[in-house]
Order: sequence, then structure tokens, then C-alpha cells
Amino acid sequence: MKSKALIAYQALTGLSDTGTGWLLCIAPLATLRLIGIDVPHEAAPYISYIGAFVLSVGLACLYGLLLLMMTPSSERLETVWLLTAFTRSAVALFIAKSVITGQLPAEWLMVAFFDGGCAAIQAVGLRQRWLRDAD
Repeated sequence: MKSKALIAYQALTGLSDTGTGWLLCIAPLATLRLIGIDVPHEAAPYISYIGAFVLSVGLACLYGLLLLMMTPSSERLETVWLLTAFTRSAVALFIAKSVITGQLPAEWLMVAFFDGGCAAIQAVGLRQRWLRDAD
């Protein structure tokens, strides 16, 4: 993966997850309504709690962007990709299962596709050593 594409990917994932996580923490119901998901008012504290995890993944991705900009070494960024891919895979699988079993509405699939897509990109990138080639 070329350096400009890698920088763009890190910025996109970092900013989107950091922003979404922050919004879920401070205004969970309004944030979900923006993507077409209605949840009961009683769920707000739990959605905010989930937002903290989304925020942490976003901050990890922004840290990866910082590493990419500051150091020529790829080992630390590979660790960021591996750990965030684990989290994204778990989220995508959980949401897909929950939609299939009727526990969550189909609107949640957008989250599963985004996280699953990012996890797949990172898995392929790690396997094909995109980050080492970007050094």
C-alpha cells in the first residue's frame, strides 16, 4: 500500500471512529438517530459505554497515523492494525449475528460492514506486508 493511501486510510478510520465514539459518549440517542437507528431512552447509558470503546479504537487509529508520520518503522503500526482488527472483527460478527437473530434491526449492518471491511483490509495488509513496504 502506498504511503498516501496508508495515511488516508489511517486518517479516515481514526477520525470516523474517534468522532463517532465521542458523539456516542455525549449524545448517544441523537448520534444513532443520525444513522437511522432508534433505541429506547433507557439504553442511552449503555450506548455511551459502547461509545467509549469506539472512541478508543479511533484513538488507536489516530495513534497509528501519528506513528506513520513520525517514524519510518512499521512494527508499532502493525500492532495497532492487529489489535484494532481483532476489535473490528468481533464487532462485525456480533452485529451480524444480532441482526440475523432479530436482536438488532437491519440498520446496524452498516456498522458491521464498515468494521468488517476495515478488519479485512487490515488482515490482507498485514498478510501482504503493506506496512513494511511503506517504510
